Amino acid sequence: MQYIIMLLLVIMLALSDIMTGWIKAHIKNDYCSSVMRVGGLRKFAEIGVMLTACGFEIGMELLGKYYSVEVLAGFAGALTAVSVFVYITFMELISILENYAEIEPNAEWVQQFIKKLRNFNK
Repeated sequence: MQYIIMLLLVIMLALSDIMTGWIKAHIKNDYCSSVMRVGGLRKFAEIGVMLTACGFEIGMELLGKYYSVEVLAGFAGALTAVSVFVYITFMELISILENYAEIEPNAEWVQQFIKKLRNFNK
């Protein structure tokens, strides 16, 4: 169940980023199909990486049972999946907020928050 939740959250964030990007492009009258195509492919890649990390966690748990090292294998798999999930989540949140900052330039709190997230992400 935790894998489905992680995947759904990543998909939801990717869709939100695409939506705010479209709104930003509409407001700035700056549509570019190549940018949209590359961005869409990156979103599919993120989902693929998240699927891979979840699959790795499942595989590590199964191997751990087979080799009688459940705790170590489970920890390695969980650490991988959670690390990938946290990284993608922060990356998407920063992108969504960057889009919003360009949609609403008067929202100064967004710029300050983006700086804090970028520092945390590094």
